[in-house]
Amino acid sequence: MTPDLQPPAAAIAGLVAGLDDSRLDDPTPCTQYAVRDLLSHLVGLTAAFRAAGHKESGPLTATAPGGPMPPLDPDWRMILPRQLDELVDTWREPGAWKGITRAGGVTLPAEIMGLVCHNELVLHAWDLARALGREYAVDSANLETSMAFLTPAPDAEDAPDTQALFARAVPVTADATLLDRVVARAGRPPAWQPATA
Repeated sequence: MTPDLQPPAAAIAGLVAGLDDSRLDDPTPCTQYAVRDLLSHLVGLTAAFRAAGHKESGPLTATAPGGPMPPLDPDWRMILPRQLDELVDTWREPGAWKGITRAGGVTLPAEIMGLVCHNELVLHAWDLARALGREYAVDSANLETSMAFLTPAPDAEDAPDTQALFARAVPVTADATLLDRVVARAGRPPAWQPATA
């Protein structure tokens, strides 16, 4: 069964609603990103993965990540929620998960690309919530999908090398929540908090 991108997308939309400009330079758990950089990244990835779901080719899907983050579009408050909705609608179509597609300059089976997209939303929603000091709640089904994606079966021939995508996994206690285990597996310290002055 393919995951529904709506819960993590809705979490992101809720977190950015009413976000004040004074928070844009705040740090995030992604050490290379301030909040404005994370938002710019989300604007870019929602457009790229929407195009990937439609099997479109061009700069949106052919450009590899890296280099300086583009400046945050002044109209991001309108653009990001709209693109999140379009992304969810795109990947709710069964055809989005079939065939071969491309995003970030990487070609993958569409079913794997959809999981990459889903995981990006789940993790970056957590990043944004932590940066803003807000609660993050997402369906357990989404967390279970991300955990399975981040820890593929060792004998799965077509499994993506998720270790290459993230920092080294962070150890957690045996009683850690599923959310904490997911973010730790992706290399984020679950207890991360912004430094206080």
